[in-house]
Amino acid sequence: MKRKSQRAPLLLIALIWIIEFHNYGGPSATADSTGPVTVASAAMPTEGDSLSRMIWLSMLLFGVVVVASRFREALKLLRNTNPYMLLFVGLAICSIAWSIEPGITIVRLARVLTVLLASVAFGLVYKSPKNFQAIFRPAFTAILIGSIILVMVNPKLAIEQLSNTELVGAWRGLASQKNALGSLASLSLVLWLHAFLSKESPMWRALPGIAISALCLVKSRSSTSIMAAVFACGLMLMLLRSPPALKRYMPYIVTLFVGTLLVYSLAVLDLLPGSGILLSPITSLTGKDLTFSGRTAIWQVINENIALHRWLGGGYGAYWSGLPQSPSMVMLVRVYFYPTESHNGYIDVVNDLGYAGGACLVGYVIYYVRQGLQIFRFARAQGALFLTLLLQQMIGNLSEAHWFNCLTNEFIIMTIATLVMAEILTSRKQAVEAAGRQQMIHSGRPALLRPQRRR
Repeated sequence: MKRKSQRAPLLLIALIWIIEFHNYGGPSATADSTGPVTVASAAMPTEGDSLSRMIWLSMLLFGVVVVASRFREALKLLRNTNPYMLLFVGLAICSIAWSIEPGITIVRLARVLTVLLASVAFGLVYKSPKNFQAIFRPAFTAILIGSIILVMVNPKLAIEQLSNTELVGAWRGLASQKNALGSLASLSLVLWLHAFLSKESPMWRALPGIAISALCLVKSRSSTSIMAAVFACGLMLMLLRSPPALKRYMPYIVTLFVGTLLVYSLAVLDLLPGSGILLSPITSLTGKDLTFSGRTAIWQVINENIALHRWLGGGYGAYWSGLPQSPSMVMLVRVYFYPTESHNGYIDVVNDLGYAGGACLVGYVIYYVRQGLQIFRFARAQGALFLTLLLQQMIGNLSEAHWFNCLTNEFIIMTIATLVMAEILTSRKQAVEAAGRQQMIHSGRPALLRPQRRR
């Protein structure tokens, strides 16, 4: 078991690597593209070579073996796990019954359950919370360093070659497209800044990590990732470097950040009056117009499809199948390319699992904040990291579909973070209960059990 647990980080890094290399070298299928893009050029959820399948199966085996060998601990861990994430997974499993493409839903669910099992195993094996960032930091940094090297060695392959204004000169490095590199760099920047502020890494190691992440983030020209990184790093600085007198107000500050993002997510979807006024600061910061580089055209098509399956959706992952009979093929006619996602995580969730799935997502975010604030009270640095990651994901999902999307690294990161938080709170609860029992034993022993003085 020990050897297998030591190999888990390598499997995790390999899985991240495979996801970033998915459809590597092919044309980018982003909302920034113009003109027709063939479906064959887009990354489909049904694709996967033998190496990819081997890594996924290895992760599944790791999860099954660890959970089976520590079944009682796993049950205790799941009791403290965010219930809305488990409810979402249960709803996704049930959606096989009404899915418009049951086969695609089953394939996607296999990956979801693999990540979930591996995350449970991660929480059981790596008890120290710092193992979370200690594994992801070098994994992301290695990909970013490789991307910089590839830009210097083969710029035609590592830099977007399309003529669109937003794509000219944008790096995609070792990732499948520029937005993927930007998201990865944004996460890496947060992790390295946290290492610096929490003193987990010395300055000579943290500063180069920050510089590498910032370079790839800026060069990717992913405006959403840049904005997410700026706000996330700002929140982390407030959480870890604010005066002690302000510590008591941090729960309110975090709630304000989350509430503001909810308002902006509704504004992006044009569900609030005066959306243009609300969005003007974002468009000024990111350089995008109010169509978000053509994404609103995609959202309009998706909203029309949501109206057909309002409450339960069309099945988890079933819409973006790439199959000829899929309703998503209307994208080729309406927006002239096949985006493979709605470029909004909130819309994608509702499209897949309806308002029921959307309610699960809202519940997940609220419960995540609650657990993050609980950890923040007794482990300030670790709680700050988890809360910052959530804020970053909430911003990123305004223009990229990452929520519960098993084809993204963000899903792996947030699932593991959710289970690690549950493990931290489980261990904390057990420690408090053990301390309480010890106190009762020492202070409340019966008189007959107390040592008698000699007369």
